[in-house]
Amino acid sequence: MIRELRKVDINKVAEIWLDTNIKTHYFISAQYWKSNFELVKELLLQATVYVYEDKQEIQGFIGLSNEYIEGIFVSAKMQSQGIGKILLNYVKGKRNKLILNVYQKNTRAISFYQREGFEIQYSGLDEATGEKDYVMAWQQK
Repeated sequence: MIRELRKVDINKVAEIWLDTNIKTHYFISAQYWKSNFELVKELLLQATVYVYEDKQEIQGFIGLSNEYIEGIFVSAKMQSQGIGKILLNYVKGKRNKLILNVYQKNTRAISFYQREGFEIQYSGLDEATGEKDYVMAWQQK
C-alpha cells in the first residue's frame, strides 16, 4: 500500500535513506551521509513523501518537490522486488513531468530510470560530493 508520510514514520524512513545511500553510493564517504542524517529528517517532513508499506512495515519511499524526485529508496532486503517501480508509477500518475539527479557511478539506478522512460538531459557535478551526475527527465506521453 502507498500512503503519505506521517511524522511517526520519520525514523524508519530516515534509516532506509541512510542505509541505502551508504550501500548504493560506495564511492562517497559514509560519514557524508551520517553528517546529513538529522537535516534529511527535517527535509523529509517538508517534502511530499509517499511510503510503500506492507504488513504495517515501511519497505521504501519516494520524495518529491514539485516535479523533482528527491530520491527513491527501498530497504535492502526488499530491493529488486518492484517496489521502486511501484512508487515511481504512483508519482507518474500525479505529475506530467518528472526530473531527477543521479550519480554517474550509480549505473544500476541509471539503468532503472532509463527502463522507466527517463532520458539523460545533461551531465553535471554535485558540488556537495564532487561527484559527476546526470539530470534525467520523464515526460507524460
